[in-house]
Amino acid sequence: MDRAVTGQYSAIVIGTGQAGPSLAAKLAGAGQKVAIIERAKFGGTCVNTGCIPTKTLVASARAAYIARRAADFGVMIDGSISVDMKRVKARKDQVSGASRTGLEHRLKNTPNCTVYEGHARFLSDREVQVGDAVLTAERIYINTGGRATVPAISGLDQVPYLTNSSMMDVDFLPPHLVIIGGSYIGLEFAQMYRRFGSKVTIVERGARLIAREDPAVCDAIRTILENEQIEVRLNADCIAVAKTAEGVEVRVNCGSGDNTVHGSHLLLAVGRQPNTDDLGLENTGIRRNRRGYIEVDDQLQTSVPGVWAMGDCNGRGAFTHTSYNDFEIVAANLLDHDPRRVSDRITAYALYIDPPLGRAGMTESEILSSGRPALVGARPMTRVGRANEKGETQGFMRVTVDAETKMILGAAILGVEGDEAIHCILDVMYAKAPYTVLQRAMHIHPTVSELIPTVLGELKPLEKTT
Repeated sequence: MDRAVTGQYSAIVIGTGQAGPSLAAKLAGAGQKVAIIERAKFGGTCVNTGCIPTKTLVASARAAYIARRAADFGVMIDGSISVDMKRVKARKDQVSGASRTGLEHRLKNTPNCTVYEGHARFLSDREVQVGDAVLTAERIYINTGGRATVPAISGLDQVPYLTNSSMMDVDFLPPHLVIIGGSYIGLEFAQMYRRFGSKVTIVERGARLIAREDPAVCDAIRTILENEQIEVRLNADCIAVAKTAEGVEVRVNCGSGDNTVHGSHLLLAVGRQPNTDDLGLENTGIRRNRRGYIEVDDQLQTSVPGVWAMGDCNGRGAFTHTSYNDFEIVAANLLDHDPRRVSDRITAYALYIDPPLGRAGMTESEILSSGRPALVGARPMTRVGRANEKGETQGFMRVTVDAETKMILGAAILGVEGDEAIHCILDVMYAKAPYTVLQRAMHIHPTVSELIPTVLGELKPLEKTT
């Protein structure tokens, strides 16, 4: 059937998450006629329900935490410390909203770029429908992001629940927040709401929190949370939920403790899934894997020539920084004749509990499994001057190197300013320089980073621990 084409473009970008707007602006700046499509809020997950709003909430929670600890620093506050959740939410909305409206304004005022608001759906490999408009382009870039996974839990259809997105609408203090899921999203909300004043229980199916991490990191994070009276229930198989007069009952089989957890509110934080199920991909040759992620090659091209997928929808990274790097890879290959690849990047991320975890490269478990000889340097934050000065000595620093090549293989800094200090290590890894370059560097005192050379001067053989 013939379709009336509303607009013909050089490029179509679907989605305004981290990668899409930057690519649209760069293509438009290169003289291409670009269409960019957004069906909901400009900015995607990071701006609206992820990094920016959650870290704004984390900052408010930390302010409450520090206020309660004021006497530890010799600062006396008369009266009790209280949290006004409506003002907390209003501050979050202002910070997030400024980023969203700023992005929308920039896109709508970018020369050579036309913004379409509505749901995009492929009609063929080169045709995308938005409302009544049919757009065509020789090159299409998919940047549709992801959303919270809602697991198949017995009784869930009868119980109100929250996700990371709907948590953004909360302007009250849940008396007892029960969180199903013990990974990044769940742990950040757990500590945040505990500091706001809620009772918090984490329910995790696995034997450890954040199963992808090394056991020492998992155990230390659990200790940090339990030190703030957050209850952690592990090995929670056979989870079921039921509605009660007070809120929700979560039935678990954890091997120890009560088999039920009673709370006022339930937060699901068990993972993410890509927004690819309603794009009309069945009308194209674009392949997805069994989890719904769009399959891409090392330069982010899909199975259809001229179509790329960036960000959370391609399964090649689940962070804002990986999404932005996707844009850089695509733009470098298309516009700068610079053959950048996904496989060039080093794994790096942070967990924004307080103190934060900064991660780079391989975990120690991965290194041991590889069989290569390795050395590890470690130091508790109790032996970091800056941490003591700040009164924040939980956590540790661990850096692992190849015993033969002297290249840094991975690092974990769990401690105050760990999310910043990790970049010292990450940059040396990208430079492909031996660890001795960093070991011999003179860093500024007093900082957390100044102890990294010291850690690298105290290397010992990496051995498997239980």
